[in-house]
Amino acid sequence: MTKIAIVEDSKTTREGLERIINLTPDYQCVCACTTAEDALRELPPLKPEIVLMDIQLPGMSGIECVARLKELLPDVQVIMLTVYADPDRIFSAIRAGASGYLLKRAASERLFQAIREVQAGGAPMSGAIARKVFGYFQNQQPSAEAEKLSTREREILELIIAGLSNKEIASRLSVSVLTLRWHLKQIYKKLHVHSRVEVVLKFRPGV
Repeated sequence: MTKIAIVEDSKTTREGLERIINLTPDYQCVCACTTAEDALRELPPLKPEIVLMDIQLPGMSGIECVARLKELLPDVQVIMLTVYADPDRIFSAIRAGASGYLLKRAASERLFQAIREVQAGGAPMSGAIARKVFGYFQNQQPSAEAEKLSTREREILELIIAGLSNKEIASRLSVSVLTLRWHLKQIYKKLHVHSRVEVVLKFRPGV
């Protein structure tokens, strides 16, 4: 049973998410909080595996809550649920420790797909958000380190930024997961990073 927590100040949205989660086999909503302060107090003892986090909360923001929650629960995976799709909020959420970023209008099927993706090591994003992320990187001059990447490694880098899991990237590029892992090691080595999040932040260090 996958334990999920919700941090959302809208009663309608919060109760809707809670109902959908509890009606889905193998998933359980263990807590539904209205504020970041409540979440930081109530979630650590419950140790949820996934947290669905609203970005705009009364008092402490969802982004700050993610950063503090990750200090208390380093292994928790946080998916931001928001109406905002601007790059600054996206990268701030990633820097805080979020594993995914979905627009609230996303269908429930996409939500559970995103949950499965983060459990598999992916970083899901709504299509509109992924386009904005791609747009940002397409407008940037490549760093000296990025220029060291091969054509294949650049393809993988773009798919990582788009939030695809290892399995999805391997399928998209018609390579084995084992081969993909070898490419990832080369990318991390050339970019001097150790994780997917660091890969993204490498291109936006000032956020």
